[in-house]
Amino acid sequence: MSAPRTVYDAVLHAARDVTKLGCALDAEMLGTALLGSVYAVALDDRAEAVRDFVGRFLIATTDPEEPATTTIREVFATLVPDADGAALVGHAPEAPEWAAQLGRVRPTGCWAYGDVYGDQTSYLVTFAYEDGTGGGPDHAVVALVDHNIGITKDVFVSTSAGTLLDQVREICAADELTWFRSEDPGRLRDEVGRHLRVTDELGDLPADGSLSTDRALAAARISLLPAVTTPPLAEPAGPDSTELVRDFLSAPEAAKFELPTGPATTPDGASLDFCLGLVLDHAMSLPGGDPLRWSPAVAGLFLLDWVHRRAVLDLDDAAMMPRVVRAWSAYATRRRRLPDAAAREIETAMEELIPEFARLYTTGERRSPATAAVAQLIAEGVDPSDSAAIDAWLEANRDE
Repeated sequence: MSAPRTVYDAVLHAARDVTKLGCALDAEMLGTALLGSVYAVALDDRAEAVRDFVGRFLIATTDPEEPATTTIREVFATLVPDADGAALVGHAPEAPEWAAQLGRVRPTGCWAYGDVYGDQTSYLVTFAYEDGTGGGPDHAVVALVDHNIGITKDVFVSTSAGTLLDQVREICAADELTWFRSEDPGRLRDEVGRHLRVTDELGDLPADGSLSTDRALAAARISLLPAVTTPPLAEPAGPDSTELVRDFLSAPEAAKFELPTGPATTPDGASLDFCLGLVLDHAMSLPGGDPLRWSPAVAGLFLLDWVHRRAVLDLDDAAMMPRVVRAWSAYATRRRRLPDAAAREIETAMEELIPEFARLYTTGERRSPATAAVAQLIAEGVDPSDSAAIDAWLEANRDE
């Protein structure tokens, strides 16, 4: 057999056995996997790339000669109904009987579950075909939203809806660090869609999971949910930073870790102010901007990455930081009334993160070029805020 001449020929070759599948769901799973290859290699707007591909594919196959071609056209038009020409693709008599059930599903339940810290939320929707015989089994779509990076990090389709739902319920019931609830369909659609649009623009996709292969089918299913009619869940208004710092410094956690109480003009006071300012700045760089949303994951992002790329710490600051983050961890946990297990988990995480923070501070390996340059100036006694001193330093080091 000759090699496929075009990418459309390659798709038709990959879908050559589609008519031998037993139900609509199997065909939709095949179709979403094929479109996942387009999504994965797109350079910018991945969703638009898939729409464009489907539109061009439908044009390139306007005179289908095989039942498999007719069928995969129907599958693609069902998965990406907003592609050019998709609305014109009807059900062909030469397609399998089950093709009439493509996309003919109804949502049967919506749920959400996640961790008590607020790092991630998973949304689960179950679906049933109008005709289960031709359509296929009840199935579920799960979308994982990561609130620390503001994307839909993964989506997957499970062909065992009931089993999956039971497993999730049992896991959440047995783990006090997780929660589970019924979810408003409109809010679910809005949350997953908003974060998925950010994911579609990523240069590099998350490495693990089924995001690429299952994205087209998951998005098609989620789009069947009603538009949001309830207002978004009120994100807790971030507390006033001045009041928050004042409350923190008078809290028992600050006393426990012996944070200085003197004015900011003292060395310890200046380092405390600086380190606290970094904690608050980091919180504002995350989606939601809530300094009290603290977790092992957030602490890791701060201590092992962000602070090294964004700030230059002197020895006093580096010595102060572990005390500040330990106290802040305990304070934020108490303020949010997280369970004791969460407090223990965060405390354990601190025992692992702080030595690594100290190592990274010593090696400087995570510093950005800008922070490395500022650190070098300070080490050589040059004030980074003195432009004349910087010019003199540059002139003295021009030939090095």
